[in-house]
Amino acid sequence: MPSLEDAHESATNAAGWVEQNWSTWLAIGLQVLLIVVIATVLRIAVRRAITKLIDRMSRTEQSADGSALGGLLVNLERRRQRSQAIGSVLRSVASFLIMGTAALMILSAFNINLAPLLASAGVAGVAIGFGARNLVTDFLSGVFMILEDQYGVGDTIDAGVASGEVIEVGLRVTKLRGDGGEIWYVRNGEVKRIGNLSQGWATANVDVTVHAGEDLDKVKATLDEVAEKMSAEEPWNELLWGPIEVLGLDSVLLDSMVVRVTAKTMPGKSLTVERELRWRVKRAFDAAHIRIVGGATASPEEQPADPTAGMAAPSVYANATSPQSAAASPLAPPAPTSTTK
Repeated sequence: MPSLEDAHESATNAAGWVEQNWSTWLAIGLQVLLIVVIATVLRIAVRRAITKLIDRMSRTEQSADGSALGGLLVNLERRRQRSQAIGSVLRSVASFLIMGTAALMILSAFNINLAPLLASAGVAGVAIGFGARNLVTDFLSGVFMILEDQYGVGDTIDAGVASGEVIEVGLRVTKLRGDGGEIWYVRNGEVKRIGNLSQGWATANVDVTVHAGEDLDKVKATLDEVAEKMSAEEPWNELLWGPIEVLGLDSVLLDSMVVRVTAKTMPGKSLTVERELRWRVKRAFDAAHIRIVGGATASPEEQPADPTAGMAAPSVYANATSPQSAAASPLAPPAPTSTTK
């Protein structure tokens, strides 16, 4: 058992050690506290600055695209998700850099050698990078897609592996709703090319095939009348972003001609305009007695086929007195003969 003198000596040594090093520990504690306070304040300030910057960018984008085209291209949900994704990425990166630097400074204040730690972190980062390269590729592709505003919620895109309407944009996966209602989950790293069908404008093309003998001036006048009437009616005057133009003959065949009609429409409304335009052209051509042909259609000038053409010719065997019928008849058995002695 330690004696009272040993305990007193130990306490005296501990008090002396504390008295000798309390200033050093106090300095380290104050340094750590200062690092934590500065890192926390800087993190809050940077996050608020990023939030205000994103909000200002959204308002600027909204005011710059105040036209009808801009309102269609950048809707509220698209701006909200894009701003939220960009802000989340920037805030996460800023927090990681600030807090990571603060942690390294705190370890350095305790005189801890950071060289092995940094080397281990580098090796671990390389290993994780090789193991999760697909995840990193998806994440980076998603970040650049959002920053470059390649597409957004509400756009109809063709991503190569799938196509449909964008219902959610994430940093790793983009969700598309197909034409049949199915939902496609497309990894951003797998997208090699993107066709956005909702930016700018769309084109409605209608090919009208008429008979080769029709008067082209009459055909063009009828199409111009349909185009003018359709452009003046609602809601087609809002869906059409340009005049309906008759481009002329697209091809001339032996028994038909193809006339192409085109129009610049609102994005995503080209099929609707094409269906309505075909409907009106068909009714106008019927009223103007203009023949529409297509495929292997018989010409009206052709004589109808003889209904008896498919019947077999009369056979000579139907006549019982004809040589052929007599030759085909069975031979009569010979008459029996009587013998007399």
